[in-house]
Amino acid sequence: MIEATPRRPASRTLAARLLLTWLGNCLGVVVAAAIVPAISYGESLGTLLLAGAILALVNFALRPLVILLTLPAVILSLGTALLLVNTLMLALTSALVGDLRVGGFFSTLAGALLISLVNLALRPWRKRERQRRDGPRVRLVLWR
Repeated sequence: MIEATPRRPASRTLAARLLLTWLGNCLGVVVAAAIVPAISYGESLGTLLLAGAILALVNFALRPLVILLTLPAVILSLGTALLLVNTLMLALTSALVGDLRVGGFFSTLAGALLISLVNLALRPWRKRERQRRDGPRVRLVLWR
């Protein structure tokens, strides 16, 4: 017997991905503010949520272009230059969100590293959502 599994609407899965990215960025900013003394969001939930949203937007809109422009450096450094790209994205987010303070270059670099590590740790949950979404459309049932 062949069964068809219903697919989720694309808008719902996109909304789930955006929500997970937003919450991951918010959690990353909280961790970075807790570990790096120069990073703060003023203990305001509104600033934290805005910073997570702006960081997601900046990473979505500008990060691919910056990576493309710095591709030779990324290749020559075996990907280490991507940390500098993440640092630039965090600095830009700090410039756009008034109450988000990231300090100087090294504190911004440490914050970008911590946010990247938090998002890396959250990747299995995002991958699990993607596997559920992109699972088999048709499956063969031999025994029921």
